[in-house]
Amino acid sequence: MSSIKEEVNKANKLAVERMMESTPVWVSVEEARKAIPGMKDYMLLHAGPPIDWERASGPLKGAIIGAAIYEGWASKPEEVEKMARSGQIVLEPTHEHDAVGPMAGVISPSMPVIVVEDSKFGGRVFSNFNEGIGRVLRYGAYDKQVIDRLKWIEKTLAPTLYYAISELRKDKGGLNLKQLISQALHMGDDCHNRTVAATSILIKEVAPYMVSSGADKKDVVESLKFMSENPFTALNFVMAAAKSMTKAAHGIKYSTVVTIMSRNGTEVGIKVSGLGNEWFTSRAPIPRGVYFPGFKEDDANPDIGDSAITETAGFGGFAMAAAPAIVSWVGGSVEYAIEVTKRSYEITVAEHKYFTIPYLGFKGTPTGIDVRLVVAKGITPTINTGIAHKEPGVGQIGAGIVSLPSEVFKKALREFASKYGV
Repeated sequence: MSSIKEEVNKANKLAVERMMESTPVWVSVEEARKAIPGMKDYMLLHAGPPIDWERASGPLKGAIIGAAIYEGWASKPEEVEKMARSGQIVLEPTHEHDAVGPMAGVISPSMPVIVVEDSKFGGRVFSNFNEGIGRVLRYGAYDKQVIDRLKWIEKTLAPTLYYAISELRKDKGGLNLKQLISQALHMGDDCHNRTVAATSILIKEVAPYMVSSGADKKDVVESLKFMSENPFTALNFVMAAAKSMTKAAHGIKYSTVVTIMSRNGTEVGIKVSGLGNEWFTSRAPIPRGVYFPGFKEDDANPDIGDSAITETAGFGGFAMAAAPAIVSWVGGSVEYAIEVTKRSYEITVAEHKYFTIPYLGFKGTPTGIDVRLVVAKGITPTINTGIAHKEPGVGQIGAGIVSLPSEVFKKALREFASKYGV
């Protein structure tokens, strides 16, 4: 009879093996209501654990307002608030629908979504498209410029990329995002808050198919220009890839590996492989970082977004040693970036087989957060993040670094002990 510790170690080994062997491939662009399981009219998906309008943060409320106006459900913020308070607009976490979105993460039924399939273990995951930085929906802005950009993404960018990925899929079976991430890590990205290389690779891979697909030439030119001017274009693609990887690791009995880390601007929430679909939550912290001119920490909202799925899958902030230039965006120093990566090895199960860091002698990135190690060592995951203004309608005001609260990991470990009789 094996001991509980042996069972846990065996389960964790399986979880990280599946996480690393998962092969996410971008295969299509589809309308959210048609692609995402359980998506329906008057439903909005959002980042983080479940929340209602009353407890929603300013940037999440702003994104809800903008998405409802984009859908044509309302024309004024007060109308949206009334619909959300009454339950006419249904709010559900993206992760409950195999989707992810950065910052507020709001996905509405008419929005086009990136479709990623796991060619190793099966299953699909989804993400919306990246709008750029500053006054954008995901940071809670909802003025006419924001809505017009979303409509352009729906009417121009998404169809153009649909034609391109359809051709690429015929030729190569789709775009292997695992290979893209691996290559970008060797080119100075962490693939969370620095996706410059990943975006360049994405454009290089897809551009020939955009040109040859038969899509309108003007739309192709506009789309390529938009993508090349937005260094975060690839973020939503790599987030979907990370979601696919961590999904492959979820639901393994006895495993203490974290498979979801996410924030809704009010709370941080995690899920653990061996603990089913229960959220473990705590108050979201405020990031420390670099602020745009005219803004300061008092203006900042607590941390928000699904993008910590990158760290959950073994890159992002855990791979900051691969991306020293990131400190010019999120603050800190090159030495601190390296320290964050080295510290992350103390709370993870494995070194990644395919994601490696040149500066550390091509050592694999720290992969598979173990709630036991987080609690035992008192080291919580450090992630890099954008910073949203605390009031709806303003948008992004900076970028920084945040450590997740230890309480969520303690709660998960207590539940693990109760469930498995430890």
